[in-house]
Amino acid sequence: MRNLSFLPRMFALFCAGALLITKTAAAGGFAVDLDEKGIALKGHDPVAYFADGRSTMGSDRYTASVEGATYHFASANHRDQFVADPAKYTALYGGFCALGVTRSMKITGDPAAWKIVDGKLYINSSPKALVMWSEDIPGNIKMANEAWPAIKDKDPAHL
Repeated sequence: MRNLSFLPRMFALFCAGALLITKTAAAGGFAVDLDEKGIALKGHDPVAYFADGRSTMGSDRYTASVEGATYHFASANHRDQFVADPAKYTALYGGFCALGVTRSMKITGDPAAWKIVDGKLYINSSPKALVMWSEDIPGNIKMANEAWPAIKDKDPAHL
């Protein structure tokens, strides 16, 4: 059996380097990871993850606002799909790093570090965080789901 005692220290160092506190929108009882302009997913199209199987930059020509967050889309069709069912396309944990949420932390997400599991979009803070999160997806989802209610309304700076 491998000694994994270094993992908590490695994760802490990783988080210290990756932690970027962003503006958040608290609405409807949860917080969304936003950039300084109030844009979710750093302007990436949430529908493209599902429809195209990739992270795609949206356009400010096609936008929709949901619960205090503005989303950009690559096309009017993607925007219309989103407006019809936002819960289907929004990232869990407000787009904060899914691995960070397992540790009761809100770390800004990297829209290029993503995975869809059981029809839900999960964002992580980096490709390395995505790899670590992917090592135990069911366990990490369970831990994040347990941690999220206690932190969802909290300012990331106060965690």
